[in-house]
Parts: sequence; C-alpha cells; structure tokens
Amino acid sequence: MARYLGLDRIGKIFQMIRDAGGIKNAYMKLYRFDDLKLGTLVGTDKYGNRYYENPYYFYGRNRWVEFADHVNMDYDGSQIPADWFGWMHYKTDIPPNRDGMKVQYKWMADHSENLSGTKGQYMPYTTTRPKVEAWDPKKKE
Repeated sequence: MARYLGLDRIGKIFQMIRDAGGIKNAYMKLYRFDDLKLGTLVGTDKYGNRYYENPYYFYGRNRWVEFADHVNMDYDGSQIPADWFGWMHYKTDIPPNRDGMKVQYKWMADHSENLSGTKGQYMPYTTTRPKVEAWDPKKKE
C-alpha cells in the first residue's frame, strides 16, 4: 500500500539526506553536482575523487563520480584518471582498486587534466605583427 501511495520514495529521500551527512551537506552536494543519489562507494583515486555504483539505476547512469572538494565547481571529465575512466565507461566491471593489474612504469607520465580554455593552458608566443591594431587614445601619432 505504501508503494502505491509513494511513501517508499519519501523514505528514500530521507535515506539520501542521511547518507549525504545531513540536510546542509545534502544541499551542498545537490548544489555542486545537481543530483542526489544513493550508492555504494566503490573506490577513491589518488586525487580524492570518489566513485559510486548503484545497480538500481538505469545502465549508463548507475556509475558516477563525486569530484574532490578542492576543485569546488571547476570539475570536468578530464579529471578522471585513465584506469577509473575505463570503469566509468563500462570497459571493465572490475574497479581499478580491485583489479591488481595496475602497472606503473617509470617512463609513464602521471595523469593531468585537460586545461584547454583555462588560464593554466599553454599559449604559444607569436612573432608576427597583428594586421589590425587597437586604437589607443593616449598615443600620439
């Protein structure tokens, strides 16, 4: 009867708030990620990102990442390391923290996020003069 009236969904809302750590933390998580979900913590990478899974949700939406707190609202998909990227995109069902196949050779570069479009990106220096120069009212000709 409670299922037909939707009372089980109210219980899930309270469980989501409890799992988030209270009303304030649930609000902050909803503000940062636009979503509140129930799930089991599968693992954490060395950057502080937490990976969750819940088979109750649809395939393709049942694995998600909560980015580390230090990135605040500046998170994107390039901050996920390659091994966790494979798990997130269903290339493997075994998470990298349980895989045991992780090999890090000294010639391998550490993961870095894509900085395109940010202040920290590489900007090439040009030696050619611009075809159009901006007008400077203080400059006399």
